Amino acid sequence: MTITFITGANKGLGRETARRLIQCGHTVLVGARNREQGEETAAALGARYVPIDVTDDASVAAAAANVAGHEGRIDVLINNAGVHGPVGDPSDLTAADALAVLDVNVIGVVRTTTAFLPLLRRSDDPVIVNVSSGMGSLALTHDPDRPESHVIAPLYTSSKAALTMLTTQYAKALNGIRVNAADPGYTATDLNGHSGPQTVAEGTDAIVALATEKPGSGTGRFLSRHGEIAWS
Repeated sequence: MTITFITGANKGLGRETARRLIQCGHTVLVGARNREQGEETAAALGARYVPIDVTDDASVAAAAANVAGHEGRIDVLINNAGVHGPVGDPSDLTAADALAVLDVNVIGVVRTTTAFLPLLRRSDDPVIVNVSSGMGSLALTHDPDRPESHVIAPLYTSSKAALTMLTTQYAKALNGIRVNAADPGYTATDLNGHSGPQTVAEGTDAIVALATEKPGSGTGRFLSRHGEIAWS
């Protein structure tokens, strides 16, 4: 049985990913900061709730210890938790604004990955999926035909660009662990006020595909629901 831990799994893309992977036969651990929502999601889907705040070292360590004590390992880690931050004119951005976004979208991934690596290394086929975004792609955000080029979200885009680079570095360095990034696309979630044209099912296609690949599949890739995206 594949054991999968998902951060930010209480709503949106995380919840839908959990639902779909359970349908695929995974044992899913719903990681979430909000206990009420996390417990409700776990109960509704048939998963187990694990408290985690990816911005807090002690919380992340406690989550890893929780899983070590119950399941003993994980096979798939999905770093899904994310925040958007301010949009539009960047003139009034503050260091605090930047730290708040980076702490979840980039540093939170580092915290969680480091804490869960010992559990992943107990798996016969360990996988890490980082939920990134085409908004972090230089190519896509400079292509006038792409919706990514028409959004001004300085901190979100910067954090996702950093996350895609972090993914490639992990993929090169972590021997025996597949590390890939997923671009959900413009999906209707709380993150964008449900303005995206895609459903959450469509938005989780790439995440689910990477989480359910056969052993020996590639590492260091960036996938959308339409296929592989160039690292640029």
